[in-house]
Amino acid sequence: MAAKGNPGDNITLFIVVGLCCFFYLLGAWQRSGFGKGDSIAQEVTKSADCSVLSNLNVESHHGNGVKKTDDLRSKIKVFRPCDDRFKLHCLIPAPKGYVTPFPWPKSCDFIPFANAPYKSLTVEKAIQNWIQYEGDVFRFPGGGAQFPHGADAYIDQLAFVIPINNGMVRTALDTGCAVASWGAYLFKKNAIAMSFAPRDSHEAQVQFALERGVPTIIGVLGTIKLPYPSRAFDMAHCSRYLIPWGGKYMMEVDRVLRPGGYWVLSGPPINWRANYKSWQRPKDELENEQRNIEETAKLLCWEKKYEKGETAIWRKRVNKSYCQEHHSCVTMCKSKIADDVWYKEMEACVTPYPETDDNDDVLGGELKPFPETLKDVTPRITSDSVPGISVELFLEDNKLWQKHVNAYKRVNKKDH
Repeated sequence: MAAKGNPGDNITLFIVVGLCCFFYLLGAWQRSGFGKGDSIAQEVTKSADCSVLSNLNVESHHGNGVKKTDDLRSKIKVFRPCDDRFKLHCLIPAPKGYVTPFPWPKSCDFIPFANAPYKSLTVEKAIQNWIQYEGDVFRFPGGGAQFPHGADAYIDQLAFVIPINNGMVRTALDTGCAVASWGAYLFKKNAIAMSFAPRDSHEAQVQFALERGVPTIIGVLGTIKLPYPSRAFDMAHCSRYLIPWGGKYMMEVDRVLRPGGYWVLSGPPINWRANYKSWQRPKDELENEQRNIEETAKLLCWEKKYEKGETAIWRKRVNKSYCQEHHSCVTMCKSKIADDVWYKEMEACVTPYPETDDNDDVLGGELKPFPETLKDVTPRITSDSVPGISVELFLEDNKLWQKHVNAYKRVNKKDH
């Protein structure tokens, strides 16, 4: 008589075959690139009406004169990346071992070690409290070269001089940002910092900042102009960014600062008499640096508002009538388009400003405080100061991006 089969063997065989089929289909799905990122792209595309124009042109459209809206519609080429050709095959795969980043605000203080596996800063900057390694995460205590006890206290100190708390400071530029703790903690004041730092011996500064969720780019103040339009920032900040300040560097800061904006400098050579020994630098070298900064600030008509410890704060003039006596000493930039800065060399000259009708008027127009400024058409546009951009085009573009952002919010809400 033949032996009967064991029912348990059939069940085991069924489970093994089922698992093989499942993992085969899973692998095929992953290799196809049709994952979560593309499902998000599909949902956003369905929610937003967009297209790719056949006459795509990436050149700048700034001209010398302002044209009518109808003329602009027919000539300006706009790229809206919602075409299938660009959507499904352009997602960059995550590095091996990369894990899902923490959501904000947790990412302000913690990032996964696997996403930026560099420990050198935890040793080199241990005293300054930049970053600490704890198990499988990095923790950011909020310290910095000039604020080892935390960026919060440092920002509160600046707020005694700069109107950070009332919405008048919305945009800030942080030069030499390190791991961008200053920019991260500035979010609490409803202000956004654009930070940049070089790729130097301190590996991954910018990568740490981006993992935290702070807008950051790799960059330096060197020979090329900053990639931002004139009068773009309410405040500029520099904490121990060891370059020879003065001359064209401060003139470039003046270009990107709005009228009435503030420049903060912390660290050498400020108050060098009390600190030259701890900085281990010659007194005459620091004295010359401080003198150069003070002379350039005076030439730019910046008003010194504060100096205490290793921090100094200057305020940019509101309009040129505040400093008529210095105009004969200043070399004005000859370029007629102050925002034409891409790959242009930095110049030792002062960017000219628009004329004002009254001596008390703010150059270029005064902005409303945040959050009113979000929906307000800026004076630069209402005054036709931006060639090619009218109020109608601005409102239309604003409406389009509101639609895109709402679509992103809906999709991300589904996925979380």
